[in-house]
Amino acid sequence: MNAKQKKWQTFAGGALLSLGALTAILFVQSERHGWPFSAHHRAPAVVTAKAAAPAHPARVPVQVPPEEAGALNLQTAKVTAGDLTEQLRAVATVAPDESRISHVHTRVAGWIEKLHVSNTGEAVRAGQPLVDIFSQELLASQTEYLAARRAGGPPSAVVESGRARLKVLGMSDSDIRSIEASGKPRRVVTLLAPRDGVMMHRGIAVGTAVDPSTELMIVADLSRVWVLAEVPEFGAAQVTKGMQAQLEFPASGVKALAANVEFVDPVLTEQTRTLRVRFALPNPGGRLRPGMYGTAIFRTQARAMLTVPRDAVVDTGQSQHVYVVTAPGQYEPRTVQLGARLQDRVEILGGLQEGDEVVSSGVFLLDSESRLRASGGQGTSHAGHGGGASKSAPPATGSGDATAPAGESHDGHSAPPAPATPKPTAPSPHAGHGD
Repeated sequence: MNAKQKKWQTFAGGALLSLGALTAILFVQSERHGWPFSAHHRAPAVVTAKAAAPAHPARVPVQVPPEEAGALNLQTAKVTAGDLTEQLRAVATVAPDESRISHVHTRVAGWIEKLHVSNTGEAVRAGQPLVDIFSQELLASQTEYLAARRAGGPPSAVVESGRARLKVLGMSDSDIRSIEASGKPRRVVTLLAPRDGVMMHRGIAVGTAVDPSTELMIVADLSRVWVLAEVPEFGAAQVTKGMQAQLEFPASGVKALAANVEFVDPVLTEQTRTLRVRFALPNPGGRLRPGMYGTAIFRTQARAMLTVPRDAVVDTGQSQHVYVVTAPGQYEPRTVQLGARLQDRVEILGGLQEGDEVVSSGVFLLDSESRLRASGGQGTSHAGHGGGASKSAPPATGSGDATAPAGESHDGHSAPPAPATPKPTAPSPHAGHGD
């Protein structure tokens, strides 16, 4: 063998040694999660697929040993049937009777010269002076009327039309007789209270310019008031005109009152999804003040119904279900259809029969266990931490043990099984050398 051949053999042997060492290093690095293209780093794709699972897995029956039921505070109740009267409660508000409200306006344009009643809430009597208004238009009309009368002769069409104009501008017959007797026009016109009541609103002050469109005051008779109750949408069909209710105003000290529904609004209030109903009540002494809050309590007609405790129902927003006791320690989820909601019970329209036994306490803990098992977990009774992992699974280590189960990565995420790769054997130090 010449020197050139020996040189090539030495070079080839060194290359093989380097390649073998590199292969061994990469294999160990891969097992220790150090190689960025290893199978361990393909797990996130599988994790994403798991995230797409249904947010509300189906429920499955749950078995709880009797000795554990007490620790979980599981209590049961019977499905009962009977003639029950539903109690429907609604927020109620006192308001003025709209048929007893007067809006005070002037018939002439002018300026406010004097207020005879200036305090909001002040009581007034019918015919009581409220405000004096100076009006150039009214003053000119009075002057023309008196000039026509002084012309003498029998009453003419000009005099009659002048008198009619003064009445249109707001002067009463007594006011007109007064200026006829004195022969002088009145500088201001005085507006009088249209009814007995309370001044609820004052929209003007001395010096304010006004015209017929200006609302000067609001006077309301509060000897009779309305009570407006906002009935929840689910109870709207049960309230009818003439139905009796009890009205309570505990914060005001007013005793409970019985009243009949006077009017039912045909349209629901969109913002609150409630039906407004109205009561009319006498209010001697003004005990019921507009703005007071209270409660209207309706009692519907008694009817036969199946009911369970309200705490027995699990409402997911899309469906409702209860857990039925099928055997000692056996609890089965069952979908139900609900009806009226009573104070502490709820009507069952379908899914249960009289005498069925349902879980009435601890139901949400039981529901969590049922969902966990339905999703593939082992349940809290089989896993020390409430998860679905079996206790027999070998603990994960960082040593890159090749005996880890297929499909399970060392970082806790699922990964597809990787094809078996034979471990490379490091070449002999004498490989590549010829004889």
